[in-house]
Amino acid sequence: FFTSSKLSLTAMKLSTAALALLASTYGSTTAFVPSFGNVVARRTKAPALFMSSEAPAAEAPTTAGETFEFQAEVGRVMDIIINSLYSDRDVFLRELVSNAADACDKKRFLSITENETLAKPEIKIKADPDNNILIIEDSGVGMTKDELVNNLGRIAQSGTKAFLDALGKGTADVNLIGQFGVGFYSAYLVADKVEVVTKSMQPNSPQLKWTSNAGSSFTISEDDSGDEIEGSGTRLVLHLKEDASDYLESAKINELLQRYSEFIEFPINIWKETTEYKQVPDEEANKDLKEGEESKMKTVPETVEGYELVNKHKPVWLRSPKDVTEEEYKEFYQGAFRNSYDEPMQHSHFVLEGQVECKSVLYIPGMLPFELSKDMFDENARNIRLYVKRVFINDKFEDLMPRWLKFVRGVVDSDDLPLNVSREILQKSKVLSIINKRLVRKSLDMIEAIADDVDETKYILFWNNFGKYLKVGIIEDDRNRKEIAPLLRFFSSKSGEEFTSLDTYVENMPEGQKSIYYVTGDGRAAASMSPVVEKLTSRGYEVLFATEPLDEIMFESLREFKDFDVVDAAKEGLSLDDEEDEETKKEKENLAQEYKQVVEYLEALLAGKVQKVTISNLLTDSPAALVQGAYGMSPTMQRYMRAQTVASGSDMGLDQMNQAVMEINPKHPIVADLERMIKNDKEAKETEEYALLMYDVASMTSGYDVKDMGGFAKRVMNLMHSEGASEGGVKEAVIEKESKEDVIEQESKEEVVIEKESKEEEDAAVTPEVIQEDQ
Repeated sequence: FFTSSKLSLTAMKLSTAALALLASTYGSTTAFVPSFGNVVARRTKAPALFMSSEAPAAEAPTTAGETFEFQAEVGRVMDIIINSLYSDRDVFLRELVSNAADACDKKRFLSITENETLAKPEIKIKADPDNNILIIEDSGVGMTKDELVNNLGRIAQSGTKAFLDALGKGTADVNLIGQFGVGFYSAYLVADKVEVVTKSMQPNSPQLKWTSNAGSSFTISEDDSGDEIEGSGTRLVLHLKEDASDYLESAKINELLQRYSEFIEFPINIWKETTEYKQVPDEEANKDLKEGEESKMKTVPETVEGYELVNKHKPVWLRSPKDVTEEEYKEFYQGAFRNSYDEPMQHSHFVLEGQVECKSVLYIPGMLPFELSKDMFDENARNIRLYVKRVFINDKFEDLMPRWLKFVRGVVDSDDLPLNVSREILQKSKVLSIINKRLVRKSLDMIEAIADDVDETKYILFWNNFGKYLKVGIIEDDRNRKEIAPLLRFFSSKSGEEFTSLDTYVENMPEGQKSIYYVTGDGRAAASMSPVVEKLTSRGYEVLFATEPLDEIMFESLREFKDFDVVDAAKEGLSLDDEEDEETKKEKENLAQEYKQVVEYLEALLAGKVQKVTISNLLTDSPAALVQGAYGMSPTMQRYMRAQTVASGSDMGLDQMNQAVMEINPKHPIVADLERMIKNDKEAKETEEYALLMYDVASMTSGYDVKDMGGFAKRVMNLMHSEGASEGGVKEAVIEKESKEDVIEQESKEEVVIEKESKEEEDAAVTPEVIQEDQ
């Protein structure tokens, strides 16, 4: 290995010497070997030859260390750049257009400093399917022969960086993009041969042609094609690979330009062939046209070729917020995010200065984006677009914005972001953390502005669309949990059809209430039916309704709000403030002793269905209720988890892990009846059915599923039958067959009755006044 390295070293020395010799000779055609920095290793003395069969020559001992320079195999470096640096070959157009924009910006800057009046530089792109080539041309600064050798022949040599270094510090009016010196070689992602035709803006500069097939050499010659470049500029001719023919389609090129280079400062024009329809006289129909009649017309298609402007939208984030109108913000949102039917609810335009420089504009959509309607964290829902000097970099940076703000759309432009060489990966750094905090802060400010709006319907619309994201924020964002909590909205036992907030809940708390209570359920109606609600409403306490599985996890993460604990009312051992006195405790102990037989009977009957049975003095209207243990899951969450385990094909044993606790109301008549039945005959079938029916009803009202629906229906029908029989009011109907004589007799009686009624009506009509008139 080391022997071959030394041979390679010798070859590189010779190549470098030849390069220096050729560079000093300007012929019509010159071949060059690209270099990667200084590829020759320099040293103070010749190194020893390791791993060789020959013994090294004796050398005088040295006290000083030897200094070497790194080496690189040019062909291998090119291969890495072309095949390993970029993950998506679509970015070649971004890199080449950015280089063209830099050339235009250099020309603009130089023309200003030299007091020259020049036309605004532009970029043109044209595909030639017949010759399988793609042409990218700019009217920028162009290049001389030395610049071609140094900028294109020297890998990782950034011409833009050298230009900025030459200008020195304090150059304000320049916005150059390039920094790594490898973007040009992305052309070989799609092309197997690249030609660069260029003409410098320096006086009397010849038009030169640079050619290379991505090997270890390139050729420079004077261009004799006859296609003269007006003024100055550069024309890239890409001879595309066989599998890159889709880049010859104007629609594909237009799509990439709209994505990556939409906000480049200089005009980008793409050659398009479009079909237009125009009205022309119909010669066939006008043959028999009479004098004075209007000529008949027909519509014919006409193919039109020409350049069309691509980057029509202006980057509003680069302007001062005071100079941008509301209509311009709206138009930018609808154009940049391809959503012409949506009007943003709120926007925030800000500039971050100081330790990190960043410009941004954020929007809250007026409606839920379509891609988020299917999956609230859809990876394809690219909400924040990252730009560096107007050039789109990526929209998949997860660390730029937390996922609970996935619905917020916007643009971030910063020169301080730590990008990798391919400009596709954002490295973790303090800069990223600072920008993340500011984006979250501005997003919360926008949401708070909507919540404080006089028109309350705006926030209701926002909550219906994006409320679930704020709940995720409570769960995942510890740093901003206290900021998000006041923005939550719920239905409650007192709110009716309106939402209530935690701030409103606290304001309406009666004196003495020390906690915020909530209960879970599949919808507002189901939650309000829960027996545990009556424990609290009887004392005037308000109960929040958690109607989604996400709500339970969210409340577990919230835990407290403004020094008030958030408590699940459906958990075992709910303790209210008035239960702490000795009299209440003594009463509860007496009830437990009095109904001990009922508790033992139910625990034996419901073994495997409930953990235990307890006496509760909090229930008022319900005979019993099912509650979960301190670490149990609500029935709503259990159903959700069960659906997940079924979908994954696993069985987590949720039924055994989350057995409920049954609480009974000793003051309810049903419990009193059960106690009497147990004392009379606890082995009777009627006693068992009665107890099971009470358990089934408690399961339904507490939100649990009744697993034995057949048995439940049978017990209900038996109860209905026994109630009807006990009152003696239910008898079977008997249909008797009437004889013919009975029917005739009945009809005769009805006729007599009708005649009698008619006679009485006639008598009633003869009043004293009528008699007087007759007389």
